[in-house]
Amino acid sequence: MPAETRGLRVTRAVAAGFDGHSAAALHPDLRTFTADLVRPYGLPLREDLLTEGAGHDYGAMAAGLFEQALPGGEPADLLILAFSSPDVRPAAPASLQLSRHCPGQPTAFAVCDQGSATAFTALRIAAAHHRTGGCRRAVIVLAEQSALHYEPVEPVELPAEHRAVVLVCEEAPGEGLRVRQQAEPDGARALRSVCDEHRQLGPGAGLLLAAELASHGSPETAGAASPGQPFTGVWSLLADRLAERLADRLPGHGALLVADHDRRLGWLSTLTLP
Repeated sequence: MPAETRGLRVTRAVAAGFDGHSAAALHPDLRTFTADLVRPYGLPLREDLLTEGAGHDYGAMAAGLFEQALPGGEPADLLILAFSSPDVRPAAPASLQLSRHCPGQPTAFAVCDQGSATAFTALRIAAAHHRTGGCRRAVIVLAEQSALHYEPVEPVELPAEHRAVVLVCEEAPGEGLRVRQQAEPDGARALRSVCDEHRQLGPGAGLLLAAELASHGSPETAGAASPGQPFTGVWSLLADRLAERLADRLPGHGALLVADHDRRLGWLSTLTLP
């Protein structure tokens, strides 16, 4: 008799916004690190933000969400911190700091420098790690903070607020999550590709779009993230949708497709949740 298929699924998600700033935003190491980072490119520092201590550190933001995301101290085997905008504690590995606060003290590392695709890459890595047999529960921490302490080469969309999302992925019977990533420079074509993928999932499948994708138009049945959170927006939407599912406020629990497109990098990413 064939062995039962077991995959990794996103079973719950917690999202929260944060006001104010953290003490790390006033640490002199932030100025030193940022100055070293931009000096080869001749980019000016944002002296106003450095002086006022704008920004929030990702470790502090996410650590307070573990109790809600992992009730009863459920232990995790793997923790991945994924971010697009820089942290305000550049000299301290926030993923390792978070592993000490996370039940189970899981293996931890960070993924970055892939724009909005970073979150999907983290999920793809978690699924691959699960297939090795070494991960029954993974925690994916997604974070963005609204301060950029230097002038970018070209205009970029900054988050409207500091925000973190914690995704809990657990082993369950049946097919697990699937991540697809591909080069796609054109946003309108990216949306058409997502809609085709959504139709292939069959009747009853849900669709959640990041704000950039939804700006090209979207089906009436799709959920669209509000503008203002370029990295965490669609994942906050997913947290709301999963909460509705758990509360049985949604009819049926068909497949769910989550999609984001990074315009600057020309990269399309989708996540299918069975």
